[in-house]
Amino acid sequence: MAATRYRRFLKLCEEWPVEETKRQRDLGVFLRQRVAQAFREGENTQIADPETCDRMYESLVRIHTNYYKNKYPRLKDTSFTGLTVEDCKMILATDILKQMEDMKKGTWRKLREKFYAKKPEEDSK
Repeated sequence: MAATRYRRFLKLCEEWPVEETKRQRDLGVFLRQRVAQAFREGENTQIADPETCDRMYESLVRIHTNYYKNKYPRLKDTSFTGLTVEDCKMILATDILKQMEDMKKGTWRKLREKFYAKKPEEDSK
């Protein structure tokens, strides 16, 4: 039975998309890591609590298939901010968040990082 569970999780991982804009913060990548961790021995893995494993799988399937989005459709595809889904995805992209983090830094901190950062050639002297 563990082999069946393992195959179901693998199939779910294959179907789950990976968003390149969310490096190191993507749910698909996290899911793959957790499945690899939970099923270290592949199909031969002994599952301590099969019921919890099955519930977790079913929950992930509902998320992946947009079960609740379809069950409770929204009247508008915007949030309280008025932004569309595409706008939110763009704002939450890792590159944009990094730029925003850099903008938060004060002038003194930027100058200090620029001039006092060790360069590789200085280390070899």
